Amino acid sequence: MAGTFLMAVALIGQPAIAGVAEPAASDHVDVAFEQLAQHQPDAAIERIKANKDLEANDPAALINLGAAYAMLGQKAKAEECYRAAAASDARYELQLADGSWMDSRRLARVAIRNLARREAFAAR
Repeated sequence: MAGTFLMAVALIGQPAIAGVAEPAASDHVDVAFEQLAQHQPDAAIERIKANKDLEANDPAALINLGAAYAMLGQKAKAEECYRAAAASDARYELQLADGSWMDSRRLARVAIRNLARREAFAAR
């Protein structure tokens, strides 16, 4: 996956979503960004799991699986995916929606904190 450009969208109070920009067709790796952006978490999970080009420890895919599970209210599965992304041997710089860049491990940790924060708000 060397040379692949990744883009992530981290919305305040929302699950982190990672996607792949398309600088060239050969660099495109599908991690279900479009499905998540359209709030279709079931379709995103199906698409990521069906993509045989993704390695099991791909941080962008793990972050997106976590985001999809979070959208479905499956917090434990979401956290498991985010923790796996944070611990992954693979590591990328992901572009955020505002144009800034963030390390995939850091983004995964931010997603874990946001997930915990949303749970805390729900408990109030």
